[in-house]
Order: sequence, then C-alpha cells, then structure tokens
Amino acid sequence: MATLLYKLGRSAFRRRGRFLAGWLLLLALVGGGLAAFGSHLDSEATIPGSQSQKGIDILEKSLPSSTGVTAQIVFVAPRGSTVDDARYRSVIEKTVETAGGAPQVETAVDPFEAESVSADRRTAMAQVMYPVKRDALRDTSVEELERIAFDARSSGLEAEVGGTIYSTAGLEVGIGEVIGLAVAVVVLLVTFGSLLAAGLPLLTALLGLVVGLAGLLLVSNIATVSSTAPSLALMIGLAVGIDYALLILSRHRTQLASGMDPEESAGRATGTAGSAVVFAGLTVIVALCGLTVVGIPFLSVMGLAAAGTVLLSVLVAVTLLPALLGFAGARLRPRSGSRTDRRERATQDGHRRTGGERWARLVTRRPLVTVVAVVVGLAVMALPAAQLSLAMPDNGTAAPESTQRKAYDLISDAFGPGRNGRLLVLVQTDGADPGAAAGTVARGIDDLGLPEVLSVSAPQTATDGRTAIVTVVPKAGPRADETVGLVRDIRAATPALADRTDSDVLVTGSTAAAIDVSDRLKDSLLPFAVIVVGLALLLLLLVFRSIVVPLKAAFGFLLSVAASFGAVVAVFQWGWLADQIGVPTTGPVFSFMPIVLMAVLFGLAMDYEVFLVSRMREEYVHTGRHGASVISGARHASRVVTAAALIMFAVFASFVTAEDLTLKPIALGLAVGILVDAVVVRMTLVPAILALVGERSWWLPRWLDRMLPDLDMEGAELSAPTRPEDSGAVPGPSRQRRRDVPDNHLI
Repeated sequence: MATLLYKLGRSAFRRRGRFLAGWLLLLALVGGGLAAFGSHLDSEATIPGSQSQKGIDILEKSLPSSTGVTAQIVFVAPRGSTVDDARYRSVIEKTVETAGGAPQVETAVDPFEAESVSADRRTAMAQVMYPVKRDALRDTSVEELERIAFDARSSGLEAEVGGTIYSTAGLEVGIGEVIGLAVAVVVLLVTFGSLLAAGLPLLTALLGLVVGLAGLLLVSNIATVSSTAPSLALMIGLAVGIDYALLILSRHRTQLASGMDPEESAGRATGTAGSAVVFAGLTVIVALCGLTVVGIPFLSVMGLAAAGTVLLSVLVAVTLLPALLGFAGARLRPRSGSRTDRRERATQDGHRRTGGERWARLVTRRPLVTVVAVVVGLAVMALPAAQLSLAMPDNGTAAPESTQRKAYDLISDAFGPGRNGRLLVLVQTDGADPGAAAGTVARGIDDLGLPEVLSVSAPQTATDGRTAIVTVVPKAGPRADETVGLVRDIRAATPALADRTDSDVLVTGSTAAAIDVSDRLKDSLLPFAVIVVGLALLLLLLVFRSIVVPLKAAFGFLLSVAASFGAVVAVFQWGWLADQIGVPTTGPVFSFMPIVLMAVLFGLAMDYEVFLVSRMREEYVHTGRHGASVISGARHASRVVTAAALIMFAVFASFVTAEDLTLKPIALGLAVGILVDAVVVRMTLVPAILALVGERSWWLPRWLDRMLPDLDMEGAELSAPTRPEDSGAVPGPSRQRRRDVPDNHLI
C-alpha cells in the first residue's frame, strides 16, 4: 500500500498540471450538469414492510387525497372577539375561497362547515388539500398560499400556515458555518505557521466537497436522494477533507524541514501518511455504508451520500494535494531558524520535548490510574444517555419564528396537541360495504375506552368501493410517549376488529409512520453496531496486525459515543444550555440521531486511531522498542491529531447553530464526541492502555499472521530517496530489518 501510494504521490508531483486539470475538468462536468438539469431531492420517508407504509400504499391508489400533503391555515381573533364576528368570519371565508384556487390546491375546507372552530370560538382552522407528494409541491405554491393567508392579517386576525407542506429537514448555511470555517483557518495557521500551507487543506477540501455535493444533487435526477442527504454530506465532507489533507501536509512539512527533496517528500508523505488516510477513510466509509442495514431508504441514501464525499476527500488528498505540493515546491519548507522550523526539528530529533510527548509521558507514568480515571469520568458523562427518548421531527420542532411552528402551537393550544398528530385507521374489505365495516371498527375503538383517545371520526369512504378510513385524534402530540402507546394499543386490537368485520385493518398515516420509523431504528441499532464495528475491526486488524489495538479502539469508541449521547440528552431533553445554543423546545431526540451519530463518530474515531497508532507502530517497526515507540509516536502525531480534532470540532459545532432541529443534535453529539474521543480517548487512554499491556499490544497469533496480507502501513518497503545527496534523508528501513525483529516485538 505504502509503495503504491508513494508512486502515486511522486507521479502527481511530476505531472501536477495534468492532475489539476483532471480535477478541474471533473468539477466543470458535474457543475455544468447541475446547472443544466438541476436537482430533485425527495423529502418523503418510506418504511418498507411496515404496517403504516402498507396502509399508505393502499391509500395512494384508493384515496389519494388522504396521502397528499396538507396545509392548515389557522386564524385567531383578537382578545375579546371571536371568529364568528361578521367582519372576521367574512375575511376567513374569503381567504379559504381564494386558497381553494391557489396553485396545485385540490380543495380548501371552510372551518365553519367542517366545525373546526375552538371551544372558545377564537380560533378557526381551515384544511387545504394538495393531491401531490411533498417533493412534487412547488415552492412557489407554498409561497402563494402563505401570501393569501397573510393578507387576512390586515383585518386584525392572526393568521399562520402549517401542515405537511413544510419539510422538517434541510440545511441552510449561515454565519455559524462561516465561523466554523474561520476557526479551521486559524487552527491551520497556528499548526503550519504559513498562509500557503494553511490554504492548501482548505482548497483541496472545498474542491472535493463541491464535486461531491454537485454530483450528489445531479444524481438526484435519476435516483431518489433524500433532502437530508446533502446536510450530512456537507458536514462530514468538509471535516474529513481538511483533516486528511492536514495529515499528509504535516508529514510533508516535517520531511522538508529535515532537508528532504520536495518531490521525494511528497511521495513519502503520500506513501506513509497517505496510507493512514486511505484506511481511516475506509473505516468512515464502512461505517456510513452500514446505515443501509437499517432498511430505511432515506437513511441509506444519507449514509451512501456521506460515504461518497468521504471517498472523494480521500482521492483528493492522495492525488490533488501532491500535485499542489508540486506547484508549491520548496516554498513549503519552513524558513530556517523560524519557530516552525525549530518545532519541526525538535519533533524529529527528540532533543526537546514537545507538548504531545510530555502529555504521553504523564499519562503512561501510572497507566492503570489513567485508564481508571478516564473510564470513570466518561461513564459519568454518559449517565444521562440512559434516559434517551426518540421520536421523529415535525412542525413542533421547527424554528419558533417560522409560520409552521406558530401554526402548530396555535392548533395545540386551541384544539389540543393531538390535532397535530391524527391517526388513520384503514379498513379494506373484499366486496362488502367498506363504510359499514369502518363504522364497526370506529365503534370498536370507542368501546376500548382508551384514555388517550380524544375523538373518533365518522368513516370516510374511498371511490374504489373497498376502502374506508377512520380518523382517530389522540389527546397527546405526535411525538409524545402516550401517542406511541395509543398506536400500539389500537394495533393490538385490530386483529379482533378485522375478524369481526372480515376486512383488513391497518393503523397508518404520518404519525404512525413516524412511530414505525422510530421502532425500526431502535431495532436496528444492535445489528448495525455488530456489522459496522465488526468490519471496521477487521480493517484495523489488517492495518495494525494486532488483536489488542482493534479491541482497544472499539472500547474507546463505546466510551466516546456514550458520552456524546449523554451530552445530547442533557441539552435536548433536560434543557441544559438549551438557550445558549438556540434549542427552542426540549423533548425526544430524533429517531435517526443515534444510528447516524454512531456511524459517523465511529468512522471519525477510527481516523484518530489510525493517525496516532500508525505513527507508534511505524516507530516500533523501525526500532523494536515498545515503550519508546509509544512516546515517539505521540510526539510525532499529537500536534496533527490535536489540530485535526479542533478543526472537526469547529466544523461540527458551527452546525449546532443551524435552525433545523433535525441537524442540531447530530452536530452537537459529533462535536462533543470528537473532542472527547481525540483528547480523552486517543491522546490519553490509548497511550495508557498500550503502556499497560506492553509489547503484547502488537501480538498476533502466528497462524493469523500468515493468513493476513501485509499492507505495509508503516512504509518499510519504501526504497531510499532517489537522490539522497540532495534530500539529506536517511534511506528507508529494509524489508529484512522488519523480519529480523524478534517475534514478540513485531508481528
């Protein structure tokens, strides 16, 4: 692996014009394609095989109006008045009539005819029906409905628009993301002490990210791409793109400081640090692709889209970056006598202890004490995670100043929170009267005496002569535990109701579908963890040829993810620091947060594992001295790992400022998880465990050693520099030297 990447790095350095032209051509192709064809993102979340999805599929054919998007126009009369007052009633009726003729609207229901007026007669709610799915609803249609509704405000009425016409997921890049990028620039400047060196990781990361996002949006024209996919791809792609380039560039600068020729240095940096980048990227890709095991299409697309951006980040780092190093040439060499030059030389010769080395010596002085302290401390951070509660997002999680959130709150206050989460009970017969069967089902639900049922409507019959629906309004909101229990109670009774009416009875609708998504995600957590962690451990086994290192990596990840879950619960459920980071309401965390967080954090945690331990193993392969290798590896890798972690933390923390509460908990969990994993687990726990276990850290059974391919992560097979008299570098260690190390020292 190292030899192949070494050759690739030198080739890119020599033919830098061709490599740069190739990436710019790719950028032009995807950019031109996006400009020509646009994008077509899908906000619908399907759950194949679930009861709710089966019901939705039936209703799409027999009663399409019940599965299309709907809007609610909520009118509130001033205090001391009612919507029955002539001046307000006429405005409401005229507004509803106008809304009925708005673009793409099928019908608008007068709230007075439908008796959708609150008990105090101050609030009226008009239903507006669209016969299309959310992805087919034009933004201009939503804007026109808002304009019609808001015109009613001139009469003194309060008017807000809500409903499923609004997507609850999406990303708008704002000032927070700009600040996060600015922090990344500062970290790079401090790390390299050079504006040119700091700009290269940003340039390569942004180019790879733009190609990835443009390609993803272009693919949405021929394949279903969820509206949440670009958000995750942007967040992950930006973070890993900077970090991967940072690792290779840092190695290159260190070698230049020792006097190595720029071309040889670019090749060796790509061969050694590039190997770590490739396998770190593979762990992230494996973890993200593992989201496909859940069986929920929109989540699979999120994982695959983010994995694609990570793959592009790896390709950019090992091809475009060496080409740009060729353009920069010797200008990246730290100026003789500069602070950066002194620091690089101190790192190389070991005569002056760096901060990373001092920290490694401190935590390995009494390794057992360090291990116990870290485990206990992270366990305390993880305590809130035991109360993690999950639900799907709705308009109740939108920004407080948005019209859909205001409409949601007005409906909850006037009609009860259950009106925002109605359940549809579908009844389908084989030739019998569906209305009569649905009436029997409605009476049966009433007879159950369920305390969480607010009302059960009269049946609505479809035009196919076989299907009817009954609407059940819960007392609690759609994300409440009481509503989840109600769905399960009704479903427990449907087999008996189906036998009584000789029909199929299904509980469906958007609220039931959201509950089914949550249940599917909960059930998938364990198999997902087993598959993803198992594959990643196999990769780490190949990379480090050790049993202890992969197991230690997995253990550290579990501590990090538990601590990040604890932070999410403390903020989004308990309300700690909620005002400071703009969390308008507390409650259940969104159902796909844990599995997405586990996938992303596991991959990124393995990044740091590979970055750090690969340098330790490289030193061990070259010297055969375990204790010194742990310290030396920390001395070489600590600065770049710290910088990479700070950059990732800044990027993820910047997304916490996004208004979309779908993204907020993921961003917060990743920010906390990255900081904990890099500083506490990788920089503290890992050296302590390696020191505690000793040389057995690199133990591998002989039979397994013979079976596994040797990937040469540490670059032992790299030949000596082409022009040692020019580079001043010491020729690389021979293959024979590796094999001469005793078996208990090197596997």
